[in-house]
Amino acid sequence: MLMPWRLFLCQMALNIFYHIAKASLCLGGQDIFATVRENSPTGEFIANLSINGDPGASSIRLCLTGENADWFYLEGRTIRLNSSFSRILDREVLGSVLIAALTCYEDDIIRSRYRIMVEILNENDNMPYFFEETIQPQYISELLTVNSMVFTVKARDGDGDTITYMTDKSTADASYFKIDLPNSGMVILDKPLDYETKTQLQVVIFAVETNTKEKYSTSATVTVNVLDGDDQYPQFQPCAPVNEDGDHNICTNPVYSVNITEAEEDAVLYFSPGPIHAEDGDKDILTPLVYSILSGDDNGRFTIDSKTGEISLRQRVENRLLTPSFRLRIMAAQVNDPKKYSVATALVHVVSKNRFPPIFNKTIYKGFLIESSSPATLVTTYGNQVLVVQAIDRDFRDGINPKIHYTMQPLTGSNKLYHITQDGIVIAKTDRLRAFDRHILEVIATDEESGETAHASVDIEVLQRGQPVPRSPFGEERLFGDMNAGMAGGIAVLVLIVTVTVLCLFLWLAKRRKERRDPADRGAVALGKNPNVEASSPISPRHVL
Repeated sequence: MLMPWRLFLCQMALNIFYHIAKASLCLGGQDIFATVRENSPTGEFIANLSINGDPGASSIRLCLTGENADWFYLEGRTIRLNSSFSRILDREVLGSVLIAALTCYEDDIIRSRYRIMVEILNENDNMPYFFEETIQPQYISELLTVNSMVFTVKARDGDGDTITYMTDKSTADASYFKIDLPNSGMVILDKPLDYETKTQLQVVIFAVETNTKEKYSTSATVTVNVLDGDDQYPQFQPCAPVNEDGDHNICTNPVYSVNITEAEEDAVLYFSPGPIHAEDGDKDILTPLVYSILSGDDNGRFTIDSKTGEISLRQRVENRLLTPSFRLRIMAAQVNDPKKYSVATALVHVVSKNRFPPIFNKTIYKGFLIESSSPATLVTTYGNQVLVVQAIDRDFRDGINPKIHYTMQPLTGSNKLYHITQDGIVIAKTDRLRAFDRHILEVIATDEESGETAHASVDIEVLQRGQPVPRSPFGEERLFGDMNAGMAGGIAVLVLIVTVTVLCLFLWLAKRRKERRDPADRGAVALGKNPNVEASSPISPRHVL
């Protein structure tokens, strides 16, 4: 029989062994290091627990704690991923590692604690994107040299993939730009710019993943605004284009001309085309210009306003036969850069003094057209003769001034329906006219030497098909032109009857008046005397033969 103290020692030993055996249920585990791919579905396996006890059949209790503990749940001895449709495991949001802790309780006493570290494996689930501030509209000078940097773009991939940049070569403006270093995003100018040709360019840039099998990419369109640079020379106006050289228009300066007489002096000259004026070729800068006469001023006979280009004649021409013309060379140069200049020619012709202005022999010309489908017809006048509108200048023996220039403008709604030649012949677009139309036009004859003008009107009527053109302004056909033959004959007979009746009435009235004369007058008449002659003294017998 055991002694009480031995029994006590045995009881203590059994209690210690029981607690040791019971505590060992939370033992046997270790820290957990695992991996899981991002975007994995809920319930994805993470790791198995290696503790001695069975959480479902013993008195131990397991608890997940820590920063990312809500991303896991326990299923017996297994740890699984706690994701959902609305909560996706995203490495770019959560980071590359999930950290939690596993605590084992026995009788609400912590017996062991293990670390859980789960690495999130990256998947290529993000597209590259450009930083907005790098793809904003750009402003560069047209003077930027080729191979200079225009701008730099920057893109990023959420998965950290390597980005390569390239331009879209199929676009219209692709030839202006290139990217030498694909990983830099630096856009280089590959072709000279010209503000006068193109003021705005567009370049399409791609950002592409190069280290993934998917090769995801994105694109951005960058607008490049070209700023005007001072690279153009002045141009006299109007500048007539004569050729196109690639993207550049080539034009020539006009030749200005004016006529003067021997009597003119201290007068401003008005050139044609005029006025003499030049503009800076850089339309967005328009640098002020200064004008000067390089040659031909004949020792100060001509002067020019340096700011406006206005030319004045200071001294009269003594003899137009000795100096029939002058050729002035006019230069327009930039105020800030005299090396940028242009030269034009101004011709001054000396002509005889004009004594008579041109005049028309009529103030109103009458014209006729017959309705027709013909695209063009000459306007005729009375007698179906071609209408000729001509001004006479008495400075010429035959009255014909070869420098007369005719123009026509409508006074009624006939714009672009009529044209006048320099011989004074009027042509109409007949297919656009209708019967009974009437148009009144103003013809202006201008003496191109003196600048004097004459004005006349043309009254044009459109007749019906088959209707004859009147032979004269007062012809019978004008009275009955709009009637048929029967009606015209009836009116003629009626006029004849009225005329005979009036004549008979006049004769009858004259006879009645004669019968009512005074009887004395009738006696005087019978004696052969005029009643208005006074009676003479009786005739002496000696006068009787």
